[in-house]
Amino acid sequence: MCVHPSHCTGSMTDQKTQFDPRELAPFMFSASHNGFLGMKYRDHGEDWMELELPWREDLVGDSEQHVLASGPIISLMDMASGMAIWTRMNSFMAVATLDLRVDYLRPAKERHAVIGRSQCYHLTRSAAFVRGIAHDGDKDDPVASMAGVFMTIGGSAPLVA
Repeated sequence: MCVHPSHCTGSMTDQKTQFDPRELAPFMFSASHNGFLGMKYRDHGEDWMELELPWREDLVGDSEQHVLASGPIISLMDMASGMAIWTRMNSFMAVATLDLRVDYLRPAKERHAVIGRSQCYHLTRSAAFVRGIAHDGDKDDPVASMAGVFMTIGGSAPLVA
């Protein structure tokens, strides 16, 4: 199975690139910004992705409250959104964040991981629309809500019903 363009052999026209987020997660979270933050794969469905951002002292935004800063949570939601898009398309292709709005509803609980869940609910030929939440254990009491638009790069996105 082809989970990343560098893992594919032969002509891209000869094989269908399939996306398996469970297989790609170790590659995506082993280095770069995502690796530094310590993101972890949790679960996925046909059009959604769930990742975890573990609590760490160096990611704290307020030293008196010991809660994760907003920047790492935004990165979590951005990555969960990209992976939700690839999951819905069942294909890995470059995407760029055009607009990502994160509305904070409350601080995360002290010393708790934050879970980001994003759903790709609509695709066009060149754009993907996502929505989601970040929570610290209770989906019904989110830390933040999120909505975004991503541009697909390198060809038209497959249209999915």
